[in-house]
Amino acid sequence: MQSKSVLIPQHSRYDYVPLTERKDYDWPGGKRLAFCITTNIEAYAFGKGRGHDNAKLGEPQTQRNYSWRDYGNRIGIWRLFDLAEELQMPLAHNANSLLYEIAPQIMDRARARGDEIVGHGRTNSENLHDFRWEADEARLIREVTETFARHEGRPPKGWMGAGTYENPWTPDLLKEAGYTYLMDWPHDDQPIWMRTRAGPLLSVPYPAELNDSPQVIHRQHSGREFCDMLVDQFEEMVEQSAKHPLVCSISIHPYVFGYPFRLRPLRKALQHCFSSKFMDRVWKCKPGDIADYCCSLKPGIIPGS
Repeated sequence: MQSKSVLIPQHSRYDYVPLTERKDYDWPGGKRLAFCITTNIEAYAFGKGRGHDNAKLGEPQTQRNYSWRDYGNRIGIWRLFDLAEELQMPLAHNANSLLYEIAPQIMDRARARGDEIVGHGRTNSENLHDFRWEADEARLIREVTETFARHEGRPPKGWMGAGTYENPWTPDLLKEAGYTYLMDWPHDDQPIWMRTRAGPLLSVPYPAELNDSPQVIHRQHSGREFCDMLVDQFEEMVEQSAKHPLVCSISIHPYVFGYPFRLRPLRKALQHCFSSKFMDRVWKCKPGDIADYCCSLKPGIIPGS
């Protein structure tokens, strides 16, 4: 879909509405900043398909980069679970559905904690750009959704595509599959309603920048540098939230921040944030909580409604 009024390719999923022209509202309890941590728990093929490398971009899939990523499922995620409990922080997990076969104990722990499971495709060894036909992608989304529903007793509310990739029809397919929200569009600090051929679909903010994948793996920032970014983002946003309700979202991969030398500055950064004098403005939540709340608001408050 694209607008007919401009000469460059556009889309018509949402309209341009600047922050300064939007309605004001509070998060539950009069809070102003919704604060989310989402992990990315992923299953990878051995020696095949797509996948990050910790040495340089474009490396072939080998036992070395497979093992580096597998560390996140064997060790890293368990440390992040413990950290979340230590800090009394709810978590959401962008999870591949093949984890139920490859590492079911992870999903058991997330369920026992009451964490949110966000649909994240079947495996991160593929992404939606590998599906060139809409019907094939629809089958994949249906298969993934049914797997989550079978194990969790209900389908996920939200979706974040592997690698944050979409095809032009993906939001339509997600809405038709029963999803309430997606996190593939890092275009805003507030939720907005997007148009699909089956009705509105909520876009919940998800970070392209405050995400350890591009910052640490691609741009080679240290764990401490990333945590400095986290603190700066939190402190600036909590002050900005006096004017506008905002979402501060952080994305963590267990094979990046599950290592002890990165976990330590992450703990210190979060402790610093949670000791802020402005914590009375902060709602610790999951993206599904944000979606539920937005669905409860009257039309005209959230852009696109």
